[in-house]
Amino acid sequence: MKAINVADKFGQFTEHWRPKIVAQLNGQDVRLVKVQGVFPWHHHANAEEMFLVWRGRFRVEFRDRIVELEAGEFIVVPRGVEHRTAADEEAEVMIFEPSEVVNTGNVMDAEFTAPGGVMI
Repeated sequence: MKAINVADKFGQFTEHWRPKIVAQLNGQDVRLVKVQGVFPWHHHANAEEMFLVWRGRFRVEFRDRIVELEAGEFIVVPRGVEHRTAADEEAEVMIFEPSEVVNTGNVMDAEFTAPGGVMI
């Protein structure tokens, strides 16, 4: 048990759309990701995802609406709901989801599907 400095952890990587695990609890990962641009449409059939904006502005797009988030705000995307995420400028986001979840859900994409299990 030790304190985790989130800003320090974000400072340890630069790539976008490649989540890093910083903690695990109850079968869940706490992942950090830097984002910029637009992620592919996808869904997670068996898991909810929680996105908490640490720095910047971030949006979650659904087929019928867009939710804009600022630092300190979060959203939970229900299982099975198609969505994509985006940020016009670089943003830093914490993701809470089951450890087995692949970041691109039901889509395999050479550019966006990140390797699993990467811890910092």
